[in-house]
Amino acid sequence: MSLLCRRTLTALWHVSAGARCAPVPATFTTRWYAAVGPQYQYIVVEKRGEKQCVGFIQLNRPKVLNALCDSLMREVGQAVDSFEEDPAVGAIVITGTEKAFAAGADIKEMQNRTFQECYSGNFLSHWDKVARVRKPVIAAVNGYALGGGCELAMMCDIIYASDKAQFGQPEILLGTIPGAGGTQRLAKVVGKSLAMELVLTGDRISAEEAKQAGLVSKVFPADRLVDEAVKCGERIAGNSKLVTIMAKEAVNAAYELTLAEGLRLEKRLFHSTFATDDRREGMSAFVEKRKANFTDK
Repeated sequence: MSLLCRRTLTALWHVSAGARCAPVPATFTTRWYAAVGPQYQYIVVEKRGEKQCVGFIQLNRPKVLNALCDSLMREVGQAVDSFEEDPAVGAIVITGTEKAFAAGADIKEMQNRTFQECYSGNFLSHWDKVARVRKPVIAAVNGYALGGGCELAMMCDIIYASDKAQFGQPEILLGTIPGAGGTQRLAKVVGKSLAMELVLTGDRISAEEAKQAGLVSKVFPADRLVDEAVKCGERIAGNSKLVTIMAKEAVNAAYELTLAEGLRLEKRLFHSTFATDDRREGMSAFVEKRKANFTDK
């Protein structure tokens, strides 16, 4: 086993050691804003941006490198749902703490599960809540994004990474395989060869390597990462929220449909924008050389 693989395995076992879900104090936030919605134990939930238009979710189990226990993922789902229903929120940012976005699933929580329990209970079925959100989601990845952490990042629409970020799918070193989209989303994004290498060896790639492979869109210094992600969210939220949902649907369809089917869907959605007030306002503002005032209608 390579040194890289051994380090990955060590990191995962460090996460699993004593990684029972327990609330921990919030750390590594560049600035604080008023909390919104219900109280959470394992995540920090806020609104950010000058107009409070960006939903912000911080995974908050730093002592175990934000190991993804079931309760944490359920809270992420609840927070995402609350932002989905909030008309003031136009985008969502998900981030971790200083050392890790999330270094994997909570191994102690799943190590004694049986096949019958996993199959009959459809284990991990609710983990893809982030992928089903209609509003755009940005992952701000600092430190480890391994296993379930990498899978969670790939459920997001845009991935920003710090220059210290590391990505990988090391489940093979634990005698299992990715179970929350790692084999499927990774291959679609970076191609078969690199996906196979990461899944079959458990090796990691750096933020720059991830950017070159198309997994990450931008890399920033760690102290700028969250602010840049929020700025991106603000720019997205400044557009028509209704049309933004249509645009996201069209791009996501490219991964599911043939080119001909995708083009037909794109055309239908494009035509649909002509039934909106925001399309009319946007084009009028352009012709009149003024800033558009979208009303999300």
